[in-house]
Amino acid sequence: MKTVELPFVFSCQSDDLIGVIHQPEVTSNIGVLVVVGGPQYRVGSHRQFVLLARMLADNGISVMRFDYRGMGDSSGLVRDFSDIDDDIRSAIDEFYLQCSDLTGVVIWGLCDAASASAFYAYQDKRVKGLVLLNPWVFTEQGAAKTYLKHYYLQRLCSPALWRKVFSFQFDYQKSFSSIALMLKKIVLPSIENASLMRQGVIDLVDPNLSLPDRVRECLFRFKRPILFILSGRDLTADEFRGVLKSCEKWQLLLEGCEVSTIDLAGMDHTFSSKKWRDEVSQITLKWVKEQSLK
Repeated sequence: MKTVELPFVFSCQSDDLIGVIHQPEVTSNIGVLVVVGGPQYRVGSHRQFVLLARMLADNGISVMRFDYRGMGDSSGLVRDFSDIDDDIRSAIDEFYLQCSDLTGVVIWGLCDAASASAFYAYQDKRVKGLVLLNPWVFTEQGAAKTYLKHYYLQRLCSPALWRKVFSFQFDYQKSFSSIALMLKKIVLPSIENASLMRQGVIDLVDPNLSLPDRVRECLFRFKRPILFILSGRDLTADEFRGVLKSCEKWQLLLEGCEVSTIDLAGMDHTFSSKKWRDEVSQITLKWVKEQSLK
């Protein structure tokens, strides 16, 4: 299929943002907006965003990639992923202007762009679905639990570790101090949060919620199709899985008929091989086309 790649400049609160639209000759009514996670720009790690956009456009789906303010080639102050609602809204406005056949948009985001997409999506009726890859739900407590489970336990099975032990090269003091620090990060926040809950301090709709809770509450409000794509060899994805398993409210979200999860064993955080990128693209294509038929 013949496609056009159109670079352009658009505005967000007086700053200039750089975008690229991949538009096929015959297009679906649902487009895909690729939101960038930082530090990154619209090309993506290993050119993933470019290759994804071209593949989707070749199959009849319009795609827009862009740099939000302070990122890549866009102007403006550098900002946190939790502060790009206006950028995403401006990008969707421009996407609709450039592609007049659009009746909805699926937002595609990796890592903290996935979390940023969750924060925004429920506020805009034009967003018909979310594809969220390895969502960023970092907390010190969650990271410590993940590191203990997926690093230290694996280390116990490592021949290199036991070679150090039996050759008297293993640094016991350093290792035990590291484990003690991890345990402290796990235990203390749990005690503090329990105390705050008893005092009625934690408000479940408060924007100052912990990152995992805020992502969850925003997704509950979205009430439209969501696809989670999780790498099998990635601590960010492992932390997200840990959050899912440890919270009944996350379980309720996952039990929704329009929420699905795909685990990709062996893949790393940024899908760094051609085979992995192609598989993610095919999964995205299939899922977006399903949304176009609804």
